[in-house]
Amino acid sequence: MIRRLSTFVLTVVALMSVISSVCLAQPQTPVTHHTRDEVINKVSPLVGHLSATKNMRIVLVLQHRNQPDLDQFLKDLQDPASSSYHHYLTVDQFTAKYGPSVDDYEAVKTWAKENGLKIESTARNRQILAVSGSVQKIQSALHVNFGLYQHPTEARTFFAPDREPTPDMSVRLWAIGGLDNFSTPQRMVVKNPNPVTPDSAISNATTGSCPGASFCGSDMRAAYYSAGGGTLTGAGQSVGLFEFVGTDLQDVTTYFTNAGQTNNVPITLTSVDTQSTSCVDNSKGGFCDDTEQTLDITQAIGMAPGMSGLTMWIGTGALSGQTLDDAGILNGMATAKPLNSALSCSWAWRPADNTTDDPFFQEFQAQGQSFFTAAGDSGTWSSGGFVWPADDPYVMSVGGTDLTTASAGGAWASETGWSDTGGGISTNSFAIPSWQVAAAAGCAKCSQTLRNGPDVSANSNFTFYVCADQTACSENLYGGTSFATPMWAGFIALANQQAASNGSALVGFINPAIYTEIYANGTEYANDFHDITSGGNSKGSTVGYDLSTGLGSPTGQSLIDDLVGTGTGGGSFTLSAMPSSISGTKNSTALAKITVTPSGGFTGTVTLSASGQGKGVQVKFAPASVANGSGSAAMRVRIGPNTPTETRTITVTGTSGATTATTTVTLKIN
Repeated sequence: MIRRLSTFVLTVVALMSVISSVCLAQPQTPVTHHTRDEVINKVSPLVGHLSATKNMRIVLVLQHRNQPDLDQFLKDLQDPASSSYHHYLTVDQFTAKYGPSVDDYEAVKTWAKENGLKIESTARNRQILAVSGSVQKIQSALHVNFGLYQHPTEARTFFAPDREPTPDMSVRLWAIGGLDNFSTPQRMVVKNPNPVTPDSAISNATTGSCPGASFCGSDMRAAYYSAGGGTLTGAGQSVGLFEFVGTDLQDVTTYFTNAGQTNNVPITLTSVDTQSTSCVDNSKGGFCDDTEQTLDITQAIGMAPGMSGLTMWIGTGALSGQTLDDAGILNGMATAKPLNSALSCSWAWRPADNTTDDPFFQEFQAQGQSFFTAAGDSGTWSSGGFVWPADDPYVMSVGGTDLTTASAGGAWASETGWSDTGGGISTNSFAIPSWQVAAAAGCAKCSQTLRNGPDVSANSNFTFYVCADQTACSENLYGGTSFATPMWAGFIALANQQAASNGSALVGFINPAIYTEIYANGTEYANDFHDITSGGNSKGSTVGYDLSTGLGSPTGQSLIDDLVGTGTGGGSFTLSAMPSSISGTKNSTALAKITVTPSGGFTGTVTLSASGQGKGVQVKFAPASVANGSGSAAMRVRIGPNTPTETRTITVTGTSGATTATTTVTLKIN
């Protein structure tokens, strides 16, 4: 009887386990939507289906954990009254607190394997998982059919799912990338429809120092920063560029050679998927246009010529028939080692859901990364135009101006709004962020309920020198907010250099500060920004904030000082140990607490390290760094089993930019 009862109980337990497993794997749609309106509304007629044997690569995007807490943390990061003000997280800290759990990530990997899909790549923050398989397998796994449809505005077909995906997994996804190729992304660079001739270049365009009196990137640095006496170069900082296609670095070399300059910034080309880092015109691959990619590099370096590096993040999307791997590119930027603190995107595209990439934008903010995106080159934003991601509330949008300088390589002289600059009221119905409310209230043409753009601006007129496509370089032929956006990323690299020297935090997401602190203070605003009051798109440029040029262009050092503080010292700090003398036996752990005490207004992040502990002893700090200039960390000293019986002196060093401090801990090994 007991044996039969035991068997019955085990059977019930096993059955309940199966039932539980089934319940946990009910079909569920991702949080964001994926079916194109053109498919749902039958605007695009069905003309066929994808081949069942065709291989597909898709990207599974997981949700953040503790999203309400993350939303509050992002607000606190920008609130000077909060104890979390500018206490940015490392990638590992963000992952531990807000990233998808290990169990959820493993569940998604298990689901992929059970459905016959190959795992192509994983992510250190567990945010995305790239998988591949035949169309037939992916259709079966997602419960969709991929149809071929006639594109409503382009002379081509596109593929897309006929319904929302409903994968049978216990984890509800945030999004799935790569399910259609409806959107062909647009570069925010344009060619002058009425180009000037060499004879008229000087009178029509610029006072630049590059050939044909066109502007070099170094002219933008002079106009917006160094002509006022600034000496920052971006030393110790790096910029990341978002690109949907690779480049040819020979074009960059040609540019600097013809400009009579030397580039000292190492450039790294990183592909996050199958997209080549190369973009050249050849007989096999055909023509590949690297105009956008080259100018992004030269404008960022022109503004910050002393950066420690520049990384171009490249993913599929710009070539005919490709799906967009924006998730792969953005997540690469969010998890790099080391992180690029200033990021630039000069592309626009049309996702099925305009909140799809918000998890990555939120991680940028939490980690102190500044993400700038071009506002566009087609005038006032319209519902049929390429606007997103420029109207997303989690990014900084850059508009365009028409700049005149005092001389070649000289100071800012005057500036008006560029007639083609993007800007206006959000076409994607994003609510107005709290930090923009006051500025919008003083802007007659602004929305009081929806996000307005751009936020800032810089020169975008057809006044630049460009070398691209392995052909002759051009003068005063190209323009666009593509130029202004990497300029701003380079400018933030200058600010972050000063922040590091001060021992203060990175600039990060600047919108709350420039709207609610600088713009709200009339004197600071007048000192920090060139207020563009004429010209612009159909919305016009007016006194104060407007829908053509935002708050305006940077005046230089004054804006940097107000963002990160003045001087090169920025106060200091001391270290202390409690207790200052510890002991332990072999094969044991001894503990001490290291406390950081600030002085002189120091607010930087202090990174801790140890020396002098000798063989057989390991020292670790938890956490490894102390943010905001004050706090403490546990010092764990692990003594190995074969360590000699003796007394050692461990030196603990705290480093923040150029500022250091030390303390000692005596270790007695028994």
